Amino acid sequence: MKPSLERRKFLRSSGVVMALPMLEAVPDTAKASTAVDSAPVKRFVCLSNNYGVYQKAFFPDPSQRGADYQVPETLTALAKHRKDFTVFSNLDHGFTGGHQGVPVLLSGVRPVLAHNYAEGNISLDQKLAEHHGAATRFPSLTLGCRERNLLSFTRTGVQVPSIDLRAAYRKMFYEDSAEAKTAQKKQFERHSSILDVVREQAKAMDNKVSQNDRRKLSEYFDSVRTLEQKITQQEPWIQRPKPKTDTDEPNPGNGTEEQLKALIEIIALALQTDSTRAITMTSGFVNGDFGLSGGYHGFSHHGEREEPVAALKKIEGFQIAMMSYLIDLLKAQEDLINGGTLFDHTAILYGCGMASGTHSTTNLPLVLAGGGFKHGEHRVYPDESQQRIPAANLLLSILQNSGVEIDQFGSSNGSLRGLEFASN
Repeated sequence: MKPSLERRKFLRSSGVVMALPMLEAVPDTAKASTAVDSAPVKRFVCLSNNYGVYQKAFFPDPSQRGADYQVPETLTALAKHRKDFTVFSNLDHGFTGGHQGVPVLLSGVRPVLAHNYAEGNISLDQKLAEHHGAATRFPSLTLGCRERNLLSFTRTGVQVPSIDLRAAYRKMFYEDSAEAKTAQKKQFERHSSILDVVREQAKAMDNKVSQNDRRKLSEYFDSVRTLEQKITQQEPWIQRPKPKTDTDEPNPGNGTEEQLKALIEIIALALQTDSTRAITMTSGFVNGDFGLSGGYHGFSHHGEREEPVAALKKIEGFQIAMMSYLIDLLKAQEDLINGGTLFDHTAILYGCGMASGTHSTTNLPLVLAGGGFKHGEHRVYPDESQQRIPAANLLLSILQNSGVEIDQFGSSNGSLRGLEFASN
């Protein structure tokens, strides 16, 4: 493995360059070269878009199951990592709704039906954020490149707002002033005091209201507890220094190609410095990018016309190329917590909650790489309506492999059969 001096150069190309190696940025890892005495630390990244994919270029032929399949056109950039990813066919969340499926990808639960589930429509990344708690500076990162990220929801149904390239850069590297840190600490203290008062007042009402109102109060208590947990988790990080960089802030005026590549490098750096262990990113497209004239939504309603289909292949092919680039970056970095490489313990999911631009939510485009799973196959599940396997089963398997001890998540009915854990 390369020495730390070489590690510092790994993000030089178009985005960020680390000026401090991981051991300096994360002092707690200095004494732990491997995690042989405990469960490995797992990380999760979801790469998505809001319009689905052109399915004929994305999915392998249904007859080509297992390891013996031809990599389809859109996934060409992943071919060099063939043994390290799995393509899934016929997984979805079992409902219609077009664009309404987009925010369901990482939960399997539509927001309007969240009240029917014990944990609401909490998304996989936010479930992991709760699991990891205050272990990292940021419980999660919700990123958007030329598009809103609609994937992340807390257990109370609040959609986590996304940030763009410039905000991500500043969040990762800008050190707050001493005055700002003091103000933040006082704000946390003030919020804690307010929450104490609110909790006591709500408790006093509990025995004086109807059963329906008591349920609403219970949901309110959950919200209060969530805020308290966030304050408890975030406060210790106020005085801890952030990682450094010797590269200027990226130009937000660059095209989608430059922005998306820079964000992929920031994701890799966030994992390298153990700044977070749960990341989602949605990428889009604006007129003129990739040498194309038009909009993503318009292209997605292609009607099998040659020009918009070619545009979709170019856009989606680049998204997959950036997934491959992220794999490259993580494979090149030693995992100083677990041993091996960062890729060995990072699950990267590419997918969308809407299957295609025709507003279909059947057969979601889903590719999973890394994370400690056995890969290298095209897994084809039943397409008959009575035998379909929920996509939430895949989410459950990812959570279980991340050390979350649960047997149900969202709309799952079990872990995903056929997706096996690799021996650690």
